[in-house]
Amino acid sequence: QVQLVESGGGSVQAGGSLRLSCAVSGDLVSRRCVSWFRQAPGKERQRVAVLSSTSLATLYHDSVKGRFTISQDDAKNTVYLEMTDLKPEDTAMYYCAARGGDHCNHWSPAAWPYWGQGTQVTVSS
Repeated sequence: QVQLVESGGGSVQAGGSLRLSCAVSGDLVSRRCVSWFRQAPGKERQRVAVLSSTSLATLYHDSVKGRFTISQDDAKNTVYLEMTDLKPEDTAMYYCAARGGDHCNHWSPAAWPYWGQGTQVTVSS
């Protein structure tokens, strides 16, 4: 059993910052990939960042490069998404997702079997 619990969403003005957290428990505590996806109303779910727990390699969607940082705290089994210089177009429900193994570069939501419940991020102009 794998559980992902997100927290940290909220409402900010453009240019502001937020840090999202994803607490991971269960069978994927080690050797896993964790991604952050987002979905705005009427749009497809989009992967914004991914982290390999073993290599610590990261990948970002072009729209968030230089503004978002994904990281992990092994002691807390938590993955973070630090978001800075937020823009109104970043407004969406943010989800963390996980899969086992070391091959993390899967962009399709269908490739990720474990999901959290989501946390809302709203950026006003």
